[in-house]
This record gives sequence, structure tokens and C-alpha cells, in this order.
Amino acid sequence: MSLPDDSRYLKGGPVAQRIIAAVREDAAIAKAEGFPPKLISITVGDTDAVDVYVRNQRAKAQLAGIDFEERRFPATITSGELEAHGLNADPRVTGIIIQRPVPAHISVKTLQAAVHPLKDVEGMHPASIGNIVYNQLDLAPCTAAASVELLKETGLDPKGLEVVIVGHSEIVGKPIAFLLMSEGATVTVCHHMTRSVAAHARRADALFVAVGKPRLIKADMVKPGAAVIDIGINSEIGPDGTSRIVGDVDTDSVKDVASWITPVPGGVGPITVAILLRNTMVALSRQRALYEATYGTADRLAAE
Repeated sequence: MSLPDDSRYLKGGPVAQRIIAAVREDAAIAKAEGFPPKLISITVGDTDAVDVYVRNQRAKAQLAGIDFEERRFPATITSGELEAHGLNADPRVTGIIIQRPVPAHISVKTLQAAVHPLKDVEGMHPASIGNIVYNQLDLAPCTAAASVELLKETGLDPKGLEVVIVGHSEIVGKPIAFLLMSEGATVTVCHHMTRSVAAHARRADALFVAVGKPRLIKADMVKPGAAVIDIGINSEIGPDGTSRIVGDVDTDSVKDVASWITPVPGGVGPITVAILLRNTMVALSRQRALYEATYGTADRLAAE
């Protein structure tokens, strides 16, 4: 979908292209030095929506010069059987991606925690999220990092910036809060028990929204001149009966109040996959340091 040529829109495509270009350079150097990056995608069961995500990840990985392999497992597999496939111990595997959703009998949190932190390119292992509290920010959850990346596109200085986050999930809202606090922002996090979300939202210089409620944020809830980062992805049936994707922000009204706003789709989404690839190179760097410390060589393949 093409977006209007409007400076108020924070479009994710150009940012993603810059990130992927930088990753491609790093991946080429790593390959030349004997450290080819490789991603393994884990899909459990058959889900059409997952297929779309995997195709997109594969295409972007190839563009960045990162090897991508999909492994599919039947819906009847158990968590224990998945964990026994040895990917954590395989030195040829840089990162592991768990595609969602997974069957109801499998806990995605347990599965994510089973991925070794050094191969957690999604930034969702408890250790990865915990590291953000200690200002180790280079391996953050992809969507959270992508959202912060878009805020930086505005040129606003995060130091002292009044930030309000509507939504406090472990992989989006909370990591965004810690990422921005580390850069000096003053952060308020709203959730389902917040008494007046509107009162908090109206004082935000930068407003992040990730709750899964279509058009929750209206124009009267936004401070004039604010930056609005809409992370929501919702399917909505229009008057003509067709389905379309909308965010958690009523974009048509809010764009006349805000100075910047992310379109949905076309905002945070494209950057999320780019961050996944950037995280892959961060993970590779950490693994490389471990191999060099262990084997005293830059060529991990020679060390096997």
C-alpha cells in the first residue's frame, strides 16, 4: 500500500532500508572472516498468517546476506521434543526465531526461555529483557526497538522528553519504557487499571500505543505537536464489508493534531524485521567473542 507524501507520516520503509544496508555490510565482513550468520525459523503447525511472516523474514534476510532456514514441526509436537533439537549447541546457528502462534498445549514463554540468550535474536528471553534494566540495550525485543527507532526519526531529543506508553506488555510496552528511560526520557506507562488514560496521553510529547484496540486514541487525547507511535495491528471490517488493517490510533483525526504519526500498516512493522536482522549481527558478535576466547581463533568452523 502506498502512503501519502505527507511529512507528518513516520514511514518505516526508509528506516528499514538503512538498517538492512548496514546489516548487509556487517554480514559480508563476518562471512569473509569465517562467521557466516544464519537464522533458523521454528514453525509449529500450519498457520497461513505465519507463512506470510516467514516469507517476509526470508526475503529480508536474503537481502541482508543472512542465511535463513525454516523448520516446520507438526502441531502434535511437545515443548520437550522441540527443545531437544540441538539448535542451541549448533555453532552454525546464529539465531532462533519462534513463530507465533503455537498450539495451545505449548507455552510460548517456556519455548522462548529455552532459546539460549546468545541466540535470542528476538530479544524475548527473560535474560535479554532483564538486561535492558541494566542499560544493555543492543538486543531489545524487535517491536519495542523498532518503535524507539521511529521516535528518533523525528529528531526529538529524548532527554527530558515527556513520554507516555499506553500498554504494558513484557515485549513491547515495558521494554520501550526502559529503552527511553536509559536515554533520559520521563516515562509514564498506562494500563487497564489506569484511571484516566486520556489525561496522561494529553501531556505526552511522545505517545506510544500498543493495546490491540482499534482507534482507541482520538484527537482529543493527543497533545498538539506530539509524536504518536502506533504499534497496534487490528483487522477491521469497513462499511463495504471488506477487511482492512488499522492501528490503535484514529489516524485520520490524530494526524491533524500531531506533528508526527506512524501509519498502520507501513510504520513500525517494516522496521521490526530489520531490527531482527540487526539483532542477529549483535548475537553473532557475542558468539564470536565467546568462540575466540575459547579457541583463540577468529574461525569458528576451524575450531569444530
